[in-house]
Amino acid sequence: MKLSKYEQETIILYNQAELTASVYTHDPKLLEKLARLSEKYPQQIQPDGPNRYIVPKGCVLVREPYSEERRKAASARAKMAGCAPPRNFKK
Repeated sequence: MKLSKYEQETIILYNQAELTASVYTHDPKLLEKLARLSEKYPQQIQPDGPNRYIVPKGCVLVREPYSEERRKAASARAKMAGCAPPRNFKK
């Protein structure tokens, strides 16, 4: 069954008592990344059923958004280094 982008949700659950978080997702890119990380770090990132992984809480991060000034500076540095945006980049 193919899910729409709207239906490809990600749910991250954790509590204060445990050191791990549960990540449930239908996002294909995130699933690919979690699978790759679970192969690289099998003791820390473990599959826990279809579309679900157990990860250390330290992997869950909420950070301040980039300011327009910081974004432009990062873009200029990337251009000087010869980096190009991904082909499927959509703004």
